[in-house]
Amino acid sequence: MIISTTDTPPGREATASLGVVAGEAILGVNIFRDLFAGITDILGGRSQGYQKALREARDHAMADMEAEAQALGADAVVGVDIDYEAIDTQKGAMLMVSCNGTAVKLR
Repeated sequence: MIISTTDTPPGREATASLGVVAGEAILGVNIFRDLFAGITDILGGRSQGYQKALREARDHAMADMEAEAQALGADAVVGVDIDYEAIDTQKGAMLMVSCNGTAVKLR
């Protein structure tokens, strides 16, 4: 399955649009990750825990979007957009990643 942020994959032609497909992932951020992220924020530098959580959430969302496209018989998903959100709840922080694009058949 080709996944692309462009309108068409290079060198290929879309012959049919099968509709919008999407994937979402919401992950809780645990207390230890929050603690170390706070220390990193004070000392400066990159927060490895949050980076890993965002990467995992993106991978889950992309996999869900791809599975939805495969169910439609698509060869590719084009025009992919990835959005990230931090959600604060009474129980802690949540990270949300959503991906959407257009499932297409290719020539």
